[in-house]
Amino acid sequence: MGDGTTARPMRADARRNRERLLTEARAAFDQDGVSASLEDVAARAGVGIGTLYRHFPTRDALLEAVLRERFDVLGAEAHALLGHDSPREALVAWLRRFAEAGTTYRGLTAALSATLQDETSALHASCASMRTAGEALLIRAQRSAEVRADLTAVELFTLVFGVAWAHEQARRPDPGGRLDRLLGLLFDGLSAG
Repeated sequence: MGDGTTARPMRADARRNRERLLTEARAAFDQDGVSASLEDVAARAGVGIGTLYRHFPTRDALLEAVLRERFDVLGAEAHALLGHDSPREALVAWLRRFAEAGTTYRGLTAALSATLQDETSALHASCASMRTAGEALLIRAQRSAEVRADLTAVELFTLVFGVAWAHEQARRPDPGGRLDRLLGLLFDGLSAG
């Protein structure tokens, strides 16, 4: 027997249950937004609510697992953009991707915005590395004097969440690029001088 310091591998049936729960959570969030019924998610996955809570003790834990890969990609994109010739263009390109990711599911912008202040949320830690990478882009753009120096990262993320939330509330197709237009107006306001 081990000393208890190594985790036992997940049983095959538990792994399958977890994957089914994630698949059904994505489908439920697509259909009903992030406030979708967790009981429905469990039922759609063919498991009881207790099984869902064993894998994901809170709604935020489930949402974090669904979004983790997307957050990792956004963090990697921010790091890659640190080498871009124009710090402002790099920041704008990343913030556009960040805003698009924030509108993936109805209600997601509010959930992500709340994690900025709630360090106990399962989403907070997952978002933290992505936000840190985005903050590095902001600092680089500020040092180049292409973006106003008095803007904090929290203020910037709050503004982008606000634009994403406003876009989400329209609930109509966006053939004219409403999100791009709103972000463009925001980005114009970020310019230094």
